[in-house]
Amino acid sequence: MDPFAAPHGTPLQRYERASRRPLVAAAIAFVVAYALPVLLPAMPRMDADLLDLLGALLWALFLVDLGVRAVLSGRPGRWLLRHPIDVVLVLLPALRPLRELRGLTADAYTSGTRAAVGRALAAALVGVAYLMLVGAVAVLDAERSAASSHITSFGDALWWAAVTVTTVGYGDTYPVTVVGRLVAFALMLVGISLLGVLTASVAAWFVGRTREVENEVLVELRALRTEVADLRAAVDRASSAS
Repeated sequence: MDPFAAPHGTPLQRYERASRRPLVAAAIAFVVAYALPVLLPAMPRMDADLLDLLGALLWALFLVDLGVRAVLSGRPGRWLLRHPIDVVLVLLPALRPLRELRGLTADAYTSGTRAAVGRALAAALVGVAYLMLVGAVAVLDAERSAASSHITSFGDALWWAAVTVTTVGYGDTYPVTVVGRLVAFALMLVGISLLGVLTASVAAWFVGRTREVENEVLVELRALRTEVADLRAAVDRASSAS
Protein backbone atom coordinates (compact mmCIF):
# COMPACT_ATOMS: atom_id res chain seq x y z
CA MET A 1 0.00 0.00 0.00
CA ASP A 2 1.38 3.37 -1.04
CA PRO A 3 1.66 5.63 2.05
CA PHE A 4 1.28 8.72 -0.16
CA ALA A 5 -1.79 7.50 -2.05
CA ALA A 6 -5.38 8.79 -2.01
CA PRO A 7 -7.81 9.41 -0.28
CA HIS A 8 -5.59 11.99 1.44
CA GLY A 9 -4.46 13.77 -1.72
CA THR A 10 -1.89 13.18 -4.39
CA PRO A 11 1.52 11.72 -3.54
CA LEU A 12 3.04 15.19 -3.84
CA GLN A 13 0.47 16.72 -1.48
CA ARG A 14 0.98 13.97 1.07
CA TYR A 15 4.74 14.40 0.92
CA GLU A 16 4.56 18.19 1.25
CA ARG A 17 2.28 17.95 4.29
CA ALA A 18 4.57 15.44 5.97
CA SER A 19 7.83 17.27 5.19
CA ARG A 20 6.81 20.91 5.71
CA ARG A 21 7.70 21.30 9.40
CA PRO A 22 10.87 19.17 9.34
CA LEU A 23 12.17 21.20 6.41
CA VAL A 24 11.45 24.49 8.17
CA ALA A 25 13.35 23.19 11.20
CA ALA A 26 16.21 22.12 8.91
CA ALA A 27 16.27 25.61 7.35
CA ILE A 28 16.55 27.24 10.78
CA ALA A 29 19.35 24.80 11.67
CA PHE A 30 21.08 25.76 8.42
CA VAL A 31 20.93 29.44 9.37
CA VAL A 32 22.32 28.72 12.84
CA ALA A 33 25.15 26.61 11.39
CA TYR A 34 26.01 29.42 8.97
CA ALA A 35 25.64 32.29 11.44
CA LEU A 36 27.64 30.99 14.40
CA PRO A 37 31.08 31.05 12.68
CA VAL A 38 30.32 34.53 11.33
CA LEU A 39 29.22 35.92 14.70
CA LEU A 40 31.94 34.06 16.63
CA PRO A 41 35.08 34.42 14.50
CA ALA A 42 37.24 33.17 17.39
CA MET A 43 35.44 29.81 17.35
CA PRO A 44 37.80 26.78 17.27
CA ARG A 45 38.54 25.63 13.73
CA MET A 46 37.20 22.13 14.39
CA ASP A 47 33.85 23.48 15.56
CA ALA A 48 33.61 25.75 12.53
CA ASP A 49 34.40 22.82 10.23
CA LEU A 50 31.67 20.71 11.85
CA LEU A 51 29.16 23.50 11.35
CA ASP A 52 30.25 23.84 7.71
CA LEU A 53 29.70 20.10 7.28
CA LEU A 54 26.27 20.34 8.88
CA GLY A 55 25.38 23.18 6.52
CA ALA A 56 26.49 21.18 3.50
CA LEU A 57 24.44 18.15 4.59
CA LEU A 58 21.35 20.30 5.14
CA TRP A 59 21.82 21.93 1.74
CA ALA A 60 22.00 18.44 0.19
CA LEU A 61 18.77 17.60 2.01
CA PHE A 62 17.03 20.59 0.43
CA LEU A 63 18.31 19.53 -2.99
CA VAL A 64 16.97 16.01 -2.48
CA ASP A 65 13.64 17.44 -1.31
CA LEU A 66 13.37 19.46 -4.53
CA GLY A 67 14.08 16.35 -6.61
CA VAL A 68 11.55 14.25 -4.69
CA ARG A 69 8.80 16.81 -5.17
CA ALA A 70 9.59 17.16 -8.85
CA VAL A 71 9.43 13.36 -9.34
CA LEU A 72 6.22 12.98 -7.30
CA SER A 73 4.56 15.63 -9.46
CA GLY A 74 4.68 13.20 -12.40
CA ARG A 75 6.21 15.82 -14.71
CA PRO A 76 9.55 16.85 -13.18
CA GLY A 77 10.64 19.29 -15.87
CA ARG A 78 7.29 21.07 -16.05
CA TRP A 79 7.02 21.19 -12.25
CA LEU A 80 10.45 22.83 -11.92
CA LEU A 81 9.56 25.43 -14.55
CA ARG A 82 6.28 26.24 -12.81
CA HIS A 83 7.86 26.48 -9.33
CA PRO A 84 10.85 28.84 -9.68
CA ILE A 85 10.56 29.94 -6.04
CA ASP A 86 11.18 26.38 -4.88
CA VAL A 87 14.32 26.26 -7.03
CA VAL A 88 15.52 29.60 -5.63
CA LEU A 89 14.94 28.36 -2.07
CA VAL A 90 17.40 25.54 -2.70
CA LEU A 91 20.00 28.16 -3.60
CA LEU A 92 18.93 30.35 -0.64
CA PRO A 93 17.66 27.89 1.98
CA ALA A 94 17.77 30.53 4.72
CA LEU A 95 14.66 32.09 3.15
CA ARG A 96 12.64 28.86 3.34
CA PRO A 97 10.88 29.74 6.64
CA LEU A 98 9.35 32.77 4.90
CA ARG A 99 7.21 30.36 2.84
CA GLU A 100 5.15 29.78 5.97
CA LEU A 101 3.78 33.32 5.68
CA ARG A 102 1.79 32.51 2.55
CA GLY A 103 -1.09 30.73 4.23
CA LEU A 104 -1.55 33.41 6.89
CA THR A 105 -1.53 36.29 4.42
CA ALA A 106 -3.85 34.52 1.99
CA ASP A 107 -6.32 33.93 4.83
CA ALA A 108 -6.23 37.63 5.68
CA TYR A 109 -6.99 38.66 2.11
CA THR A 110 -9.83 36.19 1.61
CA SER A 111 -11.58 36.47 4.97
CA GLY A 112 -10.62 39.96 6.10
CA THR A 113 -11.52 39.09 9.70
CA ARG A 114 -9.76 40.84 12.55
CA ALA A 115 -8.14 37.62 13.80
CA ALA A 116 -6.86 36.65 10.34
CA VAL A 117 -5.46 40.12 9.68
CA GLY A 118 -3.83 40.14 13.11
CA ARG A 119 -2.12 36.84 12.37
CA ALA A 120 -0.95 38.16 9.00
CA LEU A 121 0.48 41.31 10.58
CA ALA A 122 2.30 39.33 13.26
CA ALA A 123 3.67 36.90 10.66
CA ALA A 124 4.86 39.74 8.42
CA LEU A 125 6.61 41.49 11.33
CA VAL A 126 8.33 38.24 12.31
CA GLY A 127 9.30 37.76 8.67
CA VAL A 128 10.84 41.24 8.46
CA ALA A 129 12.79 40.69 11.69
CA TYR A 130 14.00 37.29 10.49
CA LEU A 131 15.04 38.73 7.14
CA MET A 132 16.97 41.52 8.85
CA LEU A 133 18.91 39.03 10.98
CA VAL A 134 19.75 36.76 8.04
CA GLY A 135 20.72 39.72 5.86
CA ALA A 136 22.90 41.17 8.60
CA VAL A 137 24.81 37.91 9.04
CA ALA A 138 25.24 37.45 5.28
CA VAL A 139 26.52 40.98 4.64
CA LEU A 140 28.85 40.83 7.65
CA ASP A 141 30.32 37.59 6.30
CA ALA A 142 30.93 39.24 2.93
CA GLU A 143 32.11 42.65 4.11
CA ARG A 144 34.06 42.26 7.34
CA SER A 145 37.42 41.48 5.72
CA ALA A 146 37.03 43.69 2.65
CA ALA A 147 39.20 46.73 2.09
CA SER A 148 37.45 50.06 2.83
CA SER A 149 34.53 48.16 4.34
CA HIS A 150 31.85 50.13 6.19
CA ILE A 151 30.40 47.02 7.86
CA THR A 152 32.84 45.45 10.29
CA SER A 153 30.62 44.47 13.25
CA PHE A 154 27.25 42.82 13.73
CA GLY A 155 25.85 46.10 15.02
CA ASP A 156 26.83 47.84 11.76
CA ALA A 157 25.37 44.95 9.77
CA LEU A 158 22.09 44.99 11.69
CA TRP A 159 21.71 48.75 11.22
CA TRP A 160 22.43 48.40 7.51
CA ALA A 161 19.89 45.57 7.22
CA ALA A 162 17.22 47.67 8.95
CA VAL A 163 17.62 50.68 6.66
CA THR A 164 17.89 48.44 3.60
CA VAL A 165 14.86 46.23 4.23
CA THR A 166 12.74 49.35 4.78
CA THR A 167 14.24 50.89 1.60
CA VAL A 168 15.31 54.00 3.56
CA GLY A 169 18.97 53.66 2.62
CA TYR A 170 20.73 56.44 4.57
CA GLY A 171 24.02 55.61 2.87
CA ASP A 172 26.15 55.81 6.03
CA THR A 173 26.93 52.11 5.72
CA TYR A 174 26.90 50.24 2.44
CA PRO A 175 28.45 47.08 0.97
CA VAL A 176 31.57 47.35 -1.19
CA THR A 177 31.87 43.71 -2.32
CA VAL A 178 29.95 41.99 -5.09
CA VAL A 179 28.52 39.43 -2.68
CA GLY A 180 27.48 42.16 -0.26
CA ARG A 181 25.68 44.03 -3.01
CA LEU A 182 23.89 40.87 -4.10
CA VAL A 183 22.75 40.43 -0.49
CA ALA A 184 21.54 44.04 -0.54
CA PHE A 185 19.57 43.43 -3.73
CA ALA A 186 17.92 40.31 -2.31
CA LEU A 187 17.17 42.09 0.97
CA MET A 188 15.51 45.01 -0.81
CA LEU A 189 13.52 42.72 -3.10
CA VAL A 190 12.17 40.48 -0.34
CA GLY A 191 11.83 43.38 2.08
CA ILE A 192 9.59 45.32 -0.28
CA SER A 193 7.42 42.21 -0.61
CA LEU A 194 7.11 41.76 3.15
CA LEU A 195 6.35 45.42 3.74
CA GLY A 196 3.74 45.10 1.03
CA VAL A 197 2.21 42.29 3.07
CA LEU A 198 1.95 44.65 6.05
CA THR A 199 0.23 47.31 3.96
CA ALA A 200 -2.09 44.81 2.30
CA SER A 201 -2.99 43.29 5.68
CA VAL A 202 -4.08 46.66 7.01
CA ALA A 203 -6.06 47.28 3.82
CA ALA A 204 -7.68 43.85 4.17
CA TRP A 205 -8.74 44.72 7.72
CA PHE A 206 -10.41 47.93 6.53
CA VAL A 207 -12.16 46.04 3.73
CA GLY A 208 -13.33 43.39 6.18
CA ARG A 209 -14.55 46.03 8.60
CA THR A 210 -16.45 47.75 5.79
CA ARG A 211 -18.13 44.46 4.94
CA GLU A 212 -19.16 44.01 8.57
CA VAL A 213 -20.71 47.49 8.63
CA GLU A 214 -22.50 46.83 5.35
CA ASN A 215 -23.88 43.56 6.70
CA GLU A 216 -25.12 45.32 9.84
CA VAL A 217 -26.83 47.99 7.72
CA LEU A 218 -28.46 45.31 5.55
CA VAL A 219 -29.76 43.52 8.64
CA GLU A 220 -31.24 46.76 9.96
CA LEU A 221 -32.85 47.52 6.59
CA ARG A 222 -34.42 44.06 6.42
CA ALA A 223 -35.79 44.50 9.96
CA LEU A 224 -37.24 47.90 9.06
CA ARG A 225 -38.78 46.49 5.90
CA THR A 226 -40.40 43.73 7.92
CA GLU A 227 -41.78 46.22 10.44
CA VAL A 228 -43.15 48.45 7.67
CA ALA A 229 -44.79 45.44 6.02
CA ASP A 230 -46.35 44.42 9.34
CA LEU A 231 -47.66 47.96 9.95
CA ARG A 232 -49.10 48.11 6.43
CA ALA A 233 -50.84 44.80 6.93
CA ALA A 234 -52.28 46.01 10.24
CA VAL A 235 -53.58 49.21 8.61
CA ASP A 236 -55.13 47.20 5.79
CA ARG A 237 -56.87 44.90 8.27
CA ALA A 238 -58.16 47.90 10.25
CA SER A 239 -59.49 49.52 7.07
CA SER A 240 -61.24 46.30 6.02
CA ALA A 241 -62.86 45.91 9.45
CA SER A 242 -64.23 49.43 9.39
